[in-house]
Amino acid sequence: MTPFYDLASLTKPLVTAPLALAFLDLDADRRWILGFHDRETPLTVRQLLSHSSGLPPWRPFIGEPVAVQLRREVPEHPLLRPATPGLATYSDLNYRLLAELLEAELELPFARLGAALGLSPAPWNQPPTEVPDGPDAAAWSLATSAPFPPRDPGLPHDANARAGMQGHAGFGTTSNQLRSALRRWVVSGWPDRMAVATATGEQGTHWGLGLQIAFSGGGRFGHLLSSIPLGFGIQVLEDATEELPLVAPPLEVEPGPASEWWFHLGFTGPALFYRPSDQCCLGLLLHRRGPEGGLLDAEALRARRWAAVARFVGQSRG
Repeated sequence: MTPFYDLASLTKPLVTAPLALAFLDLDADRRWILGFHDRETPLTVRQLLSHSSGLPPWRPFIGEPVAVQLRREVPEHPLLRPATPGLATYSDLNYRLLAELLEAELELPFARLGAALGLSPAPWNQPPTEVPDGPDAAAWSLATSAPFPPRDPGLPHDANARAGMQGHAGFGTTSNQLRSALRRWVVSGWPDRMAVATATGEQGTHWGLGLQIAFSGGGRFGHLLSSIPLGFGIQVLEDATEELPLVAPPLEVEPGPASEWWFHLGFTGPALFYRPSDQCCLGLLLHRRGPEGGLLDAEALRARRWAAVARFVGQSRG
């Protein structure tokens, strides 16, 4: 059977951001329509796309408006913490709100809008490899008294997306399907519109309108990808194994200068890299699960991604 992959947060650059860029005014103030009546500053699509809206990283998807959830006090947790003043904070909430705006503007369900871009919206007939719950499962009970959503193989894996897929997750793909979707994505000009420096983020990140810059310091993907010659077009790299990954090179303390590459990562393992100068695009499909069935931690996942990209880099250099 052809492997099928949960794209998780790659939904953001491949589905939500293109739809927002196509149909929404980037700078109109959306505070009122989204229910942020006590917000003192404008809330725009540009801020939501670049994670510079000031929203915290996460809240559970329970059918309650984001603005209402944010009025409720929550315990301390990395996913529930306030945004860092003056810095872009990566947040699923930004893309949930974008999905709400798109549905209101176009009067169509978000899943139907996204399916037109060539990827498969959940629920899926062919479930991807199951990945254990992530950190949002632990945060769920801290943020709401609503019951934790039951596991369903046809729905996205992380707890938040399993309960609701709006804007930030909920699409899957095979390798051939992703290759076709990436061709359309590049030819339509979406990544070039996303790869525009917009906001400085936490931990030195730099965000565009749906993608972030890859830096070239040691152990970072910008350094590894810089060896790929120009003209390699669109490539999908697939690793359906669950072998223990090799150790990736250590991350240098300093991120180094910005590389030519922009990227986005998905919680369940996939990754997306794009170089505007020649429109080279790499889609990486793999699963965040080890041979014992457990969830790979962030460093082991980086090693698995690094190994897959390094194999391609070696091939591209002959």
